[in-house]
Amino acid sequence: MKYYLIVGEASGDLHASNLMKSIKDADADAQFRFFGGDLMSAVGGERVKHYRELAYMGFVPVLMHLRTIFANMKLCKKDILDWNPDVLILVDYPGFNLSVAEYIHKNSKIPVYYYISPKIWAWKEYRIKNIKRDVDELFSILPFEIDFFEKKHNYRINYVGNPCVDAVDAFKKNSPRTRDEFLKQNNLPDKPIVALLSGSRKQEIVSNLPMMIEAMKAYPEYQPVIAGAPGIDKDFYAPYLASGAKILFGQTYDILNNAHAALVTSGTATLETAIFNVPQVVCYATPMPKLYSWLKKNFLNVRFVSLVNLIADSEVVRELIAADMNVANIKKELGYILPSDGEKRAAMLKEYSRMMDILGEPGASVRAAQKIVALLKNTD
Repeated sequence: MKYYLIVGEASGDLHASNLMKSIKDADADAQFRFFGGDLMSAVGGERVKHYRELAYMGFVPVLMHLRTIFANMKLCKKDILDWNPDVLILVDYPGFNLSVAEYIHKNSKIPVYYYISPKIWAWKEYRIKNIKRDVDELFSILPFEIDFFEKKHNYRINYVGNPCVDAVDAFKKNSPRTRDEFLKQNNLPDKPIVALLSGSRKQEIVSNLPMMIEAMKAYPEYQPVIAGAPGIDKDFYAPYLASGAKILFGQTYDILNNAHAALVTSGTATLETAIFNVPQVVCYATPMPKLYSWLKKNFLNVRFVSLVNLIADSEVVRELIAADMNVANIKKELGYILPSDGEKRAAMLKEYSRMMDILGEPGASVRAAQKIVALLKNTD
């Protein structure tokens, strides 16, 4: 069968690539065409556009690239109809993907499946109308979404587990390097590592990384190691390396596997850090903190922004967002979790264990793929 996939960022590329591998196991004749990244290309099939040509964040960048965004949207819609796949699989990225879903639903009989559902429980809940109308099957990776979609909105979904659990489990099974090997191969001193995960977009890095690095100066016995974002040149990070921080590309999981603690920009990385059992502080600066506070009070439907806290339904990790995000607060929160015998560190690790029980066992990609193939073959 023919599978058309669309992702809009690095995490989507990772999870879609694992889904594709599992689809190939369930359907030996699987053919792929996609808007995606390097990991998806490595699995096979034909890439139409790289996700880097789609991803714009913030009002001004989106406004500046409207012509490109609309051109990519038009190309994508036409390409799907021309290729006429057996299924369209959308992966997160709702601003783009829900528009594509609406068009394909109106202009074809191609079934639309959504893997990693839009986070409408946090923002833009009105999109449930579009999802009910345009999405035939939704595959959820967050357990609390079951109540939101099924009980609150009477829309049946498929909870398959979380692919981050799969990705970390696969990494650990592939015999990762020992700590000594990791340090030696990256020319790092034998000091405890604090991982700095400052986001996947330039705006996030510029807003968050300088404060992270400044806060680390209070703890010279620890070494900051930056996880370089895919698709962003090392030269972009140059101004931040004068402090002595080291940057590594393509080694995020290796960094987390050897980290004592982490400073993490909100997103999937917060969950991955928790799965690696690394105590963390969530750091997310916003251009207009007062506006964010107003939006959170009046429009956001959730108490937390990090996936760790949302899944656990409690403040497991400290979130420094908007007005709370400053160097002094980062220093303070780091001071609570750096001591190996610290109470807050122990409490956080205990809550990580509870969160893992909620998430369930590895196998999300396999379960999703088997369900997709069974539905398409009408054998479910």
